Amino acid sequence: MSLRATILATGSHVPARVLTNADLEKMVDTSDEWITSRTGIKTRHIAGPGEYTSILAAHAAQKALAAAGLGAADIDVLVVATISAEMTMPSCACLVQKEIGAVNAFAFDVNAACSGFLYALSVAEKQILADPSLKILVIGAETLSSRVDWQDRNTCVLFGDAAGAVILGSSHRGDGLLAEKLFSDGSLYNLLYIDAAQSLNADLRNEDFQGSSIKMAGRDVFKYAVKAMESAVQVVLDKAGVAVSEVSLVVPHQANIRIINKLGQKLGLDPEKIYINVSRYGNTSAATIPLALDEANRAGRLQSGDLVMLCAFGGGFTWGATLIKWQ
Repeated sequence: MSLRATILATGSHVPARVLTNADLEKMVDTSDEWITSRTGIKTRHIAGPGEYTSILAAHAAQKALAAAGLGAADIDVLVVATISAEMTMPSCACLVQKEIGAVNAFAFDVNAACSGFLYALSVAEKQILADPSLKILVIGAETLSSRVDWQDRNTCVLFGDAAGAVILGSSHRGDGLLAEKLFSDGSLYNLLYIDAAQSLNADLRNEDFQGSSIKMAGRDVFKYAVKAMESAVQVVLDKAGVAVSEVSLVVPHQANIRIINKLGQKLGLDPEKIYINVSRYGNTSAATIPLALDEANRAGRLQSGDLVMLCAFGGGFTWGATLIKWQ
């Protein structure tokens, strides 16, 4: 059989602190009913002292390594998808490398917002196809609590902190990444974005700077997200020659329960085939898919030979889908 990149193991980690809707009622003008009915979110995990993005990522990585029976020194490439690293330079991946002792890996970050994990997975797959001996650690990690305006009730109720990781290797057994398709549209960036810190060059300062927090036009994002993910999934199914009825589990980006439900309806999916954990974690951007994938894996929802569809949509705009045959 042809060579493919395959997922050898998964891992995830969330901070200890849980922020409930009842907690948010004391912080902003909102209610549990308002949040739940519009987003499906009940709780989210929020980083505490020392729980930087790289630390969450390192914990997830160590769990994936343990599941694979590998040591950090066995990793050749380390990729982190994030938009909320604690430093601009070095990359979050370099900090993770230091933290776990992946002394033989080269490390770098990928920024594609909520689609970041799929983008990072795609980059890692190409490395495996070029050199099947490689072991690659792919992580999606975020501390979006550091990028949220806690006075903006339209965004602060949505986001949480988490990390998820997978280890990629090669396979000739027929399992692995079967098909993918990634997209972006930079012309729509202003519907979902985060400004960088204000420029120290006076000539490059943003006159409308309102802080480095998430800005989102929620209704527009909803409209584009459903249509884009539906289209991406269909493109990948067609590319792989697979019918949607053959897919065992869909693991979508966990942004909002209404988006997930609408996507399921558009694709004609049995609700039992969609993995959902947004009620417990909220939107953790690049971490949502690997976190959900690890949960599904450890819960026995993924069996050898299962077809698993991953799909995401995020700021940029970026979006895409990846079809995997589970090992």
